[in-house]
Amino acid sequence: MEASAGLVAGSHNRNELVVIHGHEEPKPLKNLDGQVCEICGDEIGVTVDGDLFVACNECGFPVCRPCYEYERREGTQQCPQCKTRYKRLKGSPRVEGDEDEEDVDDIEHEFNIDDEQNKHRNVVESILHGKMSYGRGPEDDETPQIPPVITGVRSRPVSGEFPIAGALAYGEHMPNASLHKRVHPYPMSETEGAERWDDKKEGGLKERMDDWKMQQGNLGPEADDAYDDMSMLDEARQPLSRKVPIASSKINPYRMVIVARLLILAFFLRYRILNPVHDAIGLWLTSVICEIWFAFSWILDQFPKWFPIDRETYLDRLSLRYEREGEPNMLAPVDIFVSTVDPMKEPPLVTANTVLSILAMDYPVDKISCYISDDGASMLTFESLSETAEFARKWVPFCKKFAIEPRAPEMYFTLKVDYLKDKVQPTFVKERRAMKREYEEFKVRINALVAKAQKVPPEGWIMQDGTPWPGNNTKDHPGMIQVFLGQSGGHDTEGNELPRLVYVSREKRPGFLHHKKAGAMNALVRVSGVLTNAPFMLNLDCDHYINNSKAAREAMCFLMDPQIGRKVCYVQFPQRFDGIDRHDRYANRNTVFFDINMKGLDGIQGPVYVGTGCVFRRQALYGYEPPKGPKRPKMVSCGCCPCFGRRKKDKKYPKNGGNENGPSLEVEDDKELLMSQMNFEKKFGQSAIFVTSTLMDQGGVPPSSSPAALLKEAIHVISCGYEDKTEWGSELGWIYGSITEDILTGFKMHCRGWRSIYCMPKLPAFKGSAPINLSDRLNQVLRWALGSVEIFFSRHCPAWYGLKGAKLRWLERFAYVNTTIYPFTSLPLLAYCTLPAICLLTDKFIMPPISTFASLFFIALFLSIFATGILELRWSGVSIEEWWRNEQFWVIGGISAHLFAVVQGLLKVLAGIDTNFTVTSKTTDDEEFGELYTFKWTTLLIPPTTVLIINLVGVVAGISDAINNGYQSWGPLFGKLFFSFWVIVHLYPFLKGLMGRQNRTPTIVVIWSVLLASIFSLLWVRIDPFVLKTKGPDTTQCGINC
Repeated sequence: MEASAGLVAGSHNRNELVVIHGHEEPKPLKNLDGQVCEICGDEIGVTVDGDLFVACNECGFPVCRPCYEYERREGTQQCPQCKTRYKRLKGSPRVEGDEDEEDVDDIEHEFNIDDEQNKHRNVVESILHGKMSYGRGPEDDETPQIPPVITGVRSRPVSGEFPIAGALAYGEHMPNASLHKRVHPYPMSETEGAERWDDKKEGGLKERMDDWKMQQGNLGPEADDAYDDMSMLDEARQPLSRKVPIASSKINPYRMVIVARLLILAFFLRYRILNPVHDAIGLWLTSVICEIWFAFSWILDQFPKWFPIDRETYLDRLSLRYEREGEPNMLAPVDIFVSTVDPMKEPPLVTANTVLSILAMDYPVDKISCYISDDGASMLTFESLSETAEFARKWVPFCKKFAIEPRAPEMYFTLKVDYLKDKVQPTFVKERRAMKREYEEFKVRINALVAKAQKVPPEGWIMQDGTPWPGNNTKDHPGMIQVFLGQSGGHDTEGNELPRLVYVSREKRPGFLHHKKAGAMNALVRVSGVLTNAPFMLNLDCDHYINNSKAAREAMCFLMDPQIGRKVCYVQFPQRFDGIDRHDRYANRNTVFFDINMKGLDGIQGPVYVGTGCVFRRQALYGYEPPKGPKRPKMVSCGCCPCFGRRKKDKKYPKNGGNENGPSLEVEDDKELLMSQMNFEKKFGQSAIFVTSTLMDQGGVPPSSSPAALLKEAIHVISCGYEDKTEWGSELGWIYGSITEDILTGFKMHCRGWRSIYCMPKLPAFKGSAPINLSDRLNQVLRWALGSVEIFFSRHCPAWYGLKGAKLRWLERFAYVNTTIYPFTSLPLLAYCTLPAICLLTDKFIMPPISTFASLFFIALFLSIFATGILELRWSGVSIEEWWRNEQFWVIGGISAHLFAVVQGLLKVLAGIDTNFTVTSKTTDDEEFGELYTFKWTTLLIPPTTVLIINLVGVVAGISDAINNGYQSWGPLFGKLFFSFWVIVHLYPFLKGLMGRQNRTPTIVVIWSVLLASIFSLLWVRIDPFVLKTKGPDTTQCGINC
């Protein structure tokens, strides 16, 4: 199938399959009849066959033969219009660089009797007999089978719609072609490649003779070369990664303080329980309950951070092991998923930058396949992706030629760094300027598409060939698949192959559950399993571009490591963000979670899956269990002492955390046994091709399938009823049941015994955008918290799910329990934030008068809290400002978004009232951080505003009461004011966001102005200097001697 074969749309349930051609505007070709050369002005002339001479077959730019020959011999060898390299035409002398072309010499074969049609037929036959694999399957000398051609179900066969000559797009290779042509593996100069190729060609016979002599024992290698080869082999055998434990001087004091804090907390709670406040028993009881919950929540959050680790990867060893010179590239293929829904909230330009960074990543191009899930069936997304595919033909070779970082053009051209650093090619500046102009023109075209999409025509959108857009009704449309780039027709301007780029929009019909993002991701899993079936999958949000072009190689250092890789289900990368204000007012970077909590989990069973920036093992998503290692010899024991030997495990329970049908990946015989014991169609669905692909551990497409059959099957697996009566969403793929499907998906894999890896390269692997506006940030946190509440009330609650299998480690379970119950902390937090104001207004307090000994508990508790935070920052490298912002937003989000999440979760469980999923907006403001000061009203702002006002009023009332009652009341007032100021300081970023940018006055000035004005007003009233007051007794009534 060719990359430009057309848009395939259809519905398996309705027995429909159509192909829409001509949706893209063809490249403008100039009319060559009677044209003159655009360079010299002479007539173009004709060829020896009498046809009009055409120098460039890409754009048809009119150039005469003398100018063509001169440009090839003395110039840049490129077409002046489209910049495509001139190919050698019949009768033209060879020039430097023609050796790279895989054609035959016209002069040597000018008497060949085969005409063009016969040669084309030979190519087609070789493609049909080719193997559809990644080069890691059977040997090349095996006899291939000719796949059957499956015809369509309508008026014309599918095989007639898709030229078989384009079958190379799905992995079929010609026997004589190079199976593993590596394009730009490393940065090199312009002439290095050509010189190396010439040396190889001239010295090929000598090298073969030397190899033959060496085999016969007549010629031995030089000592230095043998030593270098042995050292390289030793290096390749080394592990691809290693754990880097935290220094004991940093981690041991941290653990000691945690234990000390736990003991102090126990004594403190004992004192609080045994010393009630009788005149304020309600306030005292509320505070004690809140403090007990805070202690329980702290334990769940703290102890999973007991074993934090760092990791190192060795990319050079990965290349030595799997990319040996002269051998096929053995790096594993990767399918990359990008999901998008609404192009108005997720701008097409943002998605386009993500796609361009994927296509330009540093990985073998024949092993990358990018799938775009358009769950909104938007023609704007489709057309912008078509423009992106065309621009990629220019952008990808530019990035690989000059080793550009990052490879998203918007971020690269706006980067405020010295872009000339480490650049030595003389043409870099000129080509960068040209590329920047090309990108600006590309942006204008995308902006024109967005402007056009603002107003929907009454009759719906119409494609270029006049066909109505199949997705005009976003809730009732067929499935759509379009291959924009591939091995056939997917080449850049320099003739190099480009990765696959596939557009997918799953079928949607009324009356079916589509399961939002989780359902879209599962559809991509099945489509990719049918078309490419790479053993590993990387999923990204549409706004998360690849910032480190070697990110996939970093993940392969773990997944392809023969020592640890077999039991790794996924490699999670930290999320990093662009466009956040310098002070990170609302803790958008979430550094405490990604740099502290995730490192701690990596030392147990692995980090949780956070929804993006994660490389999966396909077999783990299919519900398989990890392979079992060699069994250790059993120790002889009487069984009376638990310290020696192990008791035999009870095998009556399933081993996959509740899934009795979870097959194991032990050996091939086990798979054949499982196929006879269970019905794979009930597990994976009614698709024989897809079921076959699930049994291929190393990936690859079944060799007995034709491209037409694969496309038809791809439409089948994205039909809306495909998942009915299967295990999709319950045991396979992304798990349904929560809007935070990421937590559930990772949790199910950990329950089966898999482990995950946390990879933090020095250069961040991926970067995305975060909502810096207060209302958008709170809505995002609300969605996360609501998903956690849904998991807590579901059958997958980590508190009890998978206890029978016992494959989830206890500290890992603590972390998962904490991810589901943290929204419930909003209830005691809200109560605790209102207690200081109530105490100030009622002149009561939550604690009785304490003695000197009892005060030691409070001092020790505060010291242990500060010491834990300081030591945590010391081993993690997180700054104190980031830690403080995280503490502030914990309070802001806790009394707003988390509180609403608990209420909505209870309404959903008890009353069945569901809430709508809101996509976070990825749009940016023209002014830098302009969105930060935008005020957007939402009900989430009501609780924090109320708490803030109550505490401010309480402070004023408390100080007023102390002034009226005299100096003896100032002592108890300080304790109340301390807690009240603790609340106000934590809510300060919220107040700053609430005020916006109305008067440009610093918020802290406003707060202190209001407080000080209120206090001085009360003092003024209390003193009342304008009223004359007498002191001493009245002598007129009683006299001096009374």
